[in-house]
Amino acid sequence: MREVIVVIGPGSIGQAIARRVGAGRHLLLADLRQENADAAASTLSGAGFDVTTAVVDVSSRASVEALAAKAMSLGTVHGLIHAAGVSPSQASQETILKVDLYGTALVLEEFGKVIAEGGSAVVIASRSGHRLPPLTTDQNEALATTPVEDLLKLPMLQPDQVKDTLHAYQLSKRANSLRVMYEAVRWGERGARVNTISPGIIITPLAKDELSGPRGAGYRRMIDGCPAKRAGTADEVANVAALLMARDGAFITGSDFLMDGGVTASYWFGSLVPQ
Repeated sequence: MREVIVVIGPGSIGQAIARRVGAGRHLLLADLRQENADAAASTLSGAGFDVTTAVVDVSSRASVEALAAKAMSLGTVHGLIHAAGVSPSQASQETILKVDLYGTALVLEEFGKVIAEGGSAVVIASRSGHRLPPLTTDQNEALATTPVEDLLKLPMLQPDQVKDTLHAYQLSKRANSLRVMYEAVRWGERGARVNTISPGIIITPLAKDELSGPRGAGYRRMIDGCPAKRAGTADEVANVAALLMARDGAFITGSDFLMDGGVTASYWFGSLVPQ
């Protein structure tokens, strides 16, 4: 039976990873908008990959369950690339928490039921999760272990506690890495692995939205003030993802890989320290 790699959010990063891990496998490309999935399918099929598309709303349990069922109908689910999400400039606090936080937890739960032995997943989080000040032990545990349908009821995620869309995004991305740690234990019972990558500024359409939005000056300051002195590329993220999803990464699970050109280091200990 053929091996299936599910790509949720087949944008620049999702496609770059798919190119590295999808050869000889079937790619199921899923996006909220059919036209986005179709565009990615056209590019990847034109490059020789075997592709099917689907529509998915990661904030809907029924939709994610349907995607998992479709993936199983195509073969054994050997891999998952979860790169879908919305940024602080694209959505409200409520939508960010629903898509980036709840949606990621839901995807991990449902695909944790169908991932094959030897399978692996990469979740694209963000360096923003590392910018958030430390949470309490109880808050970390709540974000990691609270049943999915109760996550958005947590006191720390209520409107009076979440200051703005950036804060919602930071909380969501911190929750992603915590949730992956928790899910790595359950995935391990199936002989599968799951990790997060927390990229910094990677030049994608989403990043370009941020650079031209109200936080653009802050983004440019981060690029200029980090040790690397530049933004990253989707291919660089894909290089790390390929390691994590391959046999060479077989001892890595439940981990978060921060790759941001040193922005976080500079934020806490360098020129980007808040004044």
